Amino acid sequence: MISYSVIIPAYNEEALLAETIAEIRRAMDDLLPIDGEMIVVDNNSVDRTPKIATDAGARVVFEPINQISRARNAGAREAKGKYLFFVDADTVVPFPLLKKSLSLMIAGEIGAGGSTLRFDSKLPEGSLDLFFAKFWNWVSRSFRVAAGSFIFCRREAFASIGGFSQKVFAGEEIFLSMDLKRWCRKSGYAFRILKCNPVVTSSRKLFWHSKARIFGVILLPMIFPFALRSKRFCSFWYARPDANGRE
Repeated sequence: MISYSVIIPAYNEEALLAETIAEIRRAMDDLLPIDGEMIVVDNNSVDRTPKIATDAGARVVFEPINQISRARNAGAREAKGKYLFFVDADTVVPFPLLKKSLSLMIAGEIGAGGSTLRFDSKLPEGSLDLFFAKFWNWVSRSFRVAAGSFIFCRREAFASIGGFSQKVFAGEEIFLSMDLKRWCRKSGYAFRILKCNPVVTSSRKLFWHSKARIFGVILLPMIFPFALRSKRFCSFWYARPDANGRE
């Protein structure tokens, strides 16, 4: 019987997906005899993403509409587990983090949550990039908002709130966190951001984009939250540079 499901939305992620799957598979093997499944949602990729996922032993689901929240929801619909984990395709989840979050849900202590994060490359002390990472972790812990790179919840919680909002093209994890916190309060569970074993996520966007654009991506939704409903304004999360560095 499958106890938990790891859902990985993936759009043109051939560069990093294999490592993400391999690390999650190792963590899942260490959780045996608790059975889990891994689902990769191919969000209409044009590269080798679905083949890499299939070759690595993941179950592949296809979502034709290129939108992160739709991909996450498509994976959840196909999931068989009682506990759901949403992991970005460029993120490595340490075994202790997967074990602790699953154990806390099985024990009935928490209904949902997330983790702090760190980047996969060492960022210079005092750099703006390091500030972004520290700022997000502060926001995540202070306001209990899960990063999209790693979110977990009970299946009944996800079903009750209707999953990720498909009205937005980015920031869907913020709205999900707010809904999950309300559900947890009503249902007698805690919502917790775990910080003992941060997920390791790719720093590639820090190198792909200018500091001005990154700052704008952070600032724009705060000033104009309706911008999240426009894919054009959210292209930061979908564009991939070509060999010459052009999007």
